[in-house]
Amino acid sequence: MEIQELRDKVVLVTGSAKRIGRAIALRLAREGARVAIHYGGSREEALATAAECGNAPVFQANLESVEEIRRLIGEVADTMGGLDALVNNAARFTKIPVLEITEADWDFIHKVNLKAYFFCAQQAALAMRKYRNGVGRIVNISSMGGFLAWPEHVHYCASKAGVVHMTRALAKALAPGITVNSVAPGVIPFEERDDPVIQTMARNTPAGRPGTGEDIADGVVYFLRASGFVTGQILQVDGGLGLR
Repeated sequence: MEIQELRDKVVLVTGSAKRIGRAIALRLAREGARVAIHYGGSREEALATAAECGNAPVFQANLESVEEIRRLIGEVADTMGGLDALVNNAARFTKIPVLEITEADWDFIHKVNLKAYFFCAQQAALAMRKYRNGVGRIVNISSMGGFLAWPEHVHYCASKAGVVHMTRALAKALAPGITVNSVAPGVIPFEERDDPVIQTMARNTPAGRPGTGEDIADGVVYFLRASGFVTGQILQVDGGLGLR
């Protein structure tokens, strides 16, 4: 099946209360998709996003827990009559000098950025098999940190590099019915837009500006609409940052 038209398709966006996830959810709602809003702890923000998405249903889950992931996907599929697509977006980001990273710091990042992405994809694929004859779309939000070496974000870079290669492996494992692709954002600031480091990175971006959540949403929509012949691909939406 070629999704092409997103109207009435059920799409779960993890971490869609704020930032990039919110932008993705809003764009999908404008496309006519039936968006499932997920949040971890940001309930008020999730409700606000849901209201802007036509009073979309809201689902809470701690993505560190595989059991909660199973519950989340099950509740979404049961409530909304199936699942057509998953956008794995929820992620964590911390800045720690490499010689100061602890086991807890490492696990804090990887439990959500990599482990949760896998189990969300696994459970989404099972739901797609149950409700959609094994047909669907998965889009993983990775990062240019999976390609560039950021010395104070080694643990984060490792998690996002894992997402990139996991995307490719899942694309083979879930073919031909389910496509798996990834959007790798560059500098996408929100409340930290005025941070001097962010401003410097933006100036060094060939596009001459930082990116926006809407830029990333464009990439997600492309993969959700694309032919089933497009799978295992990584789209770097970075304004050319990776060309440096």
